[in-house]
Amino acid sequence: MKNVTDSFLSLGHWPSAGSFGFNTDILATNPINLSVVLGVLIFFGKGLNDLLDNRKQRILSTIRNSEELRRGAIEQLERARTRLRKVEIEADEYRMNGYSEIEREKENLINATCDTLERLENYKNETLHFEQQRAINQVRQRVFQQALQGALGTLNSCLNSELHFRTIRANIGILGAMEEITD
Repeated sequence: MKNVTDSFLSLGHWPSAGSFGFNTDILATNPINLSVVLGVLIFFGKGLNDLLDNRKQRILSTIRNSEELRRGAIEQLERARTRLRKVEIEADEYRMNGYSEIEREKENLINATCDTLERLENYKNETLHFEQQRAINQVRQRVFQQALQGALGTLNSCLNSELHFRTIRANIGILGAMEEITD
């Protein structure tokens, strides 16, 4: 212990310039080195401590901000999941309503097509009936014309002028009698 105190006291007795060398006395040099290192650490440690405290506060602040952002992100994720579930439910409803609507439209189209086909069938039948009646009337007219021509030809060949005059007078008499009845 005496050596340690002696080394501190002997600081003022160091020989002045002229000799430079290594002190090999470990007990004399270690306390000086330690005191210098401790002095430097204490001097710079205060600033370092403030620097570390600031750094610690920034890290804690960053962690708090990150936690808040994480909570916000989780809330947004939950809201997005909720919206997604709602949208999926709505999509399923639209899909089912769409299928129902398609089936209704299909049924309506089939019914409308059946109605149209039925009307066309009725129109076709009416047209066929009309054409048949027209054809029958044309045949009747031709038969009547041919019969009339045949009858006229027969009458003209069979009638002489006196028989012709008597037939005309008889018809005029019938017409006159009919005129008296109506008056």
